[in-house]
Parts: sequence; structure tokens; C-alpha cells
Amino acid sequence: MGVTTAPARARNRRVKKPGRLIAEIVCVVIAGMVAFPVYWMVLSAFKPTGQIQSDNPRPWTLTPTLEHFERVLSGEGFAMFFLNSVIVAVVVVALSLLLSFLSAVALTRFNFRGKTVLLVMVLVAQMVPVEALTIPLFFLMRSVGDVAPAFGTNHLGSLILVHLAFSLPFAIWMLRGFVAAVPQELEEASKIDGASRMRFTWQILFPLVAPGLVAISVLSFIHAWNDFLFAKTFIISNTENQTLPLAILVFFKPEDTDWGAVMAGSTLMTIPVLVFFILVQRRLVSVMGGAVKG
Repeated sequence: MGVTTAPARARNRRVKKPGRLIAEIVCVVIAGMVAFPVYWMVLSAFKPTGQIQSDNPRPWTLTPTLEHFERVLSGEGFAMFFLNSVIVAVVVVALSLLLSFLSAVALTRFNFRGKTVLLVMVLVAQMVPVEALTIPLFFLMRSVGDVAPAFGTNHLGSLILVHLAFSLPFAIWMLRGFVAAVPQELEEASKIDGASRMRFTWQILFPLVAPGLVAISVLSFIHAWNDFLFAKTFIISNTENQTLPLAILVFFKPEDTDWGAVMAGSTLMTIPVLVFFILVQRRLVSVMGGAVKG
């Protein structure tokens, strides 16, 4: 009793197979829908101008060209804009990881007055629309510039501060779960072995929550790298501090938009994100796998 025979197992497999096939088909369709815009962007970057503006666009080209990339790369200040985007994204990621980790440890491992209120404020901060805060943040950054010019408008410091402010609430809330998942007994055992709280935090706790840090770094990097709204709002007249999204805006013209250059610039913008994702994909997969198991 309770033993499943081979014919019964075969029947179960036959019953489950249609559902699994449908699920796989749905996944392939969704993946195709997600990947198609990227494919069309890259294809348009290599298409000649005549094919891009054709009334009958085709999802292929037999005469690829690099003229659009040459036009973008030879544009004035492209390398400078690229460097500015790298600086903003890297600094935001580094500060987000450091501050969110320390904040998550404090909110999880310590008891202090106002802890619940602070957690609620962190949660509420994620619900405020970005558009609603853009104008107030502009006036705030302009006032900050009177005291600390490096963090005022027309400087990269303003972008770093704003991106950090929007990245930290989600990062803290997410890391709090990872830190809380580490058993308290592990910290007590490390104390018995003579490890200080600082040593436990950086040598034991930090590696254990590394998958969560990787997930946060991906989200923070993408948000800072692809940002257009804040870059357009805070970098007004100082073109030397503009980022890549603003550099691509140059190719948008009222009457004749250079779509080939726009697609080539967008493709070049996508490459660093893909490289960064490839470097951290193993850690990111482990995060998703842990979430599914949980």
C-alpha cells in the first residue's frame, strides 16, 4: 500500500506533460516579447539609414554598417559623458551597499527607541512617486549647492545624492531580511570564540548576505546608469557633467531624428549593463533560488 507502480508513474508523467509544455511555450513567448525590443534596437544600430526610414521595415539586414556607431563615438564629449555615467553608477552602488548593509544590521541586531517608526518611514519612502519629488529635490539641491558646491545642481554630486536617496530605502528593506535570516546563535558562538562584534559583522555576516548585496548592486547600477529624469533636471547648463542619456538626446531633432545614432548610442549604453550583469549573474541566480526555496 502506498507503493506507486511503474505504469502509474508513466501515467502521471503523461498527465503532467501537457501542462509543462504549455508553461514552456508561455515562457518562450514572454522571453521573445522581452528580447524583441533589444533585438530591434541592435538591428537598427547596424541598418543603413535608408532601411531604418523605409515604409516597409524588415527584421533583418543584408548590408550592415557601422556608420551610426562612428557618428556617435566621434561626437563631441561622448567619452566624457560615458565616464560621468560610470562615476555616478559606481559611487551610488558602493555607497548603497555600504550604507544599506550597516543600516540593515542596526535595524536587525539592535533595539533602540524609534526603531519601528524608522522601519515604517523606510517602507513609506518606497511608495512616493519619483515625479512628485523631482521639483522639490531640485530646489533642495540648489540650496545644498550654496553650502557644498560639489553636491549642488550642475554637479555629479547632486545625481549621486539623489540616486542614493532613492536606492537606500529598498536596499535597506531587502537586506534586512537577509541579515535577519542569519541565526543569532552564530553571533553568540563567534563571541565565545573571541570575535568582536566588528569582526563578526565584516568577516562572517557580510559574506553570508553577499547574495542580497549583489541583487541590490544590480538594481542600483541599472537605476543610476539609465537615469534620464534626474540628469535632465539637475544638470542644466554644465555640459561637462552630463551623462550618457543626455548625450543621446542630442540626436533627437524636431524634424529629422537620427534614429540610427539613437539606436547605436542606446546599444553602447546597454553593453556596460550586460557586462555588469554577467559578472554577478551567479550570485543573482543564488538569490532567486533562495527566494523560491523560502
